[in-house]
Amino acid sequence: MLRVEFHCHTQYSKDSLASPASLLAACRRKKIDRLVVTDHNTIAGALACQALDPQRVILGDEILTQNGELLAAFVKEEIPTGLPPLEAIALLRAQGAFISVSHPFDTVRKGAWELPALLEIAPLVDAIETFNARCFTAAANTAAQDFARQNDLLGTAGSDAHTPYELGRGIMILPDFYDASSLKAVLPQARYQTRLSSPWIHITSRYATWVKQMRSAQR
Repeated sequence: MLRVEFHCHTQYSKDSLASPASLLAACRRKKIDRLVVTDHNTIAGALACQALDPQRVILGDEILTQNGELLAAFVKEEIPTGLPPLEAIALLRAQGAFISVSHPFDTVRKGAWELPALLEIAPLVDAIETFNARCFTAAANTAAQDFARQNDLLGTAGSDAHTPYELGRGIMILPDFYDASSLKAVLPQARYQTRLSSPWIHITSRYATWVKQMRSAQR
């Protein structure tokens, strides 16, 4: 059985300073066997991580659409940000990606979904993120779990880590898998080890954004 972290960010996201090497070191310390690197609207960080540890790292992407964020694994190419959700899903399907929906009911953060838009895409995605450690309240995750049950969808869990410290707060324990279809096949067997991060962890993302803005202004 594998310990899988499905949602995390590197310094290639605008709100993270985590280097690929630091994330992978944290994986080894925390005995995380598979890491889906899901930077915002880019696979550059995932590629950098995979170059360092190809067996552990799965290419992922967190894509902002016109209605909310999608969380994809086994991505081969970046897709544009800001597309209509159905268009983004079609592009991900064309490259054989596994598609989940990021923190759909966490209305405090950018990327939440309105219910009509979520219902429209529900038949077209593989899963809903039913646990995100960065949700401000447990209620947002409970709502996602209820939605997944009501719509016969699988559930993914992830830490949404923007720092190495957070890795492992949303772990799925799964049989081995190697692509989107095999992941979907084993996901019903998942066991979850989860704990919410403190809301204060979001300060690290704001700090990272500020640091990058300052660096850009000094160039």
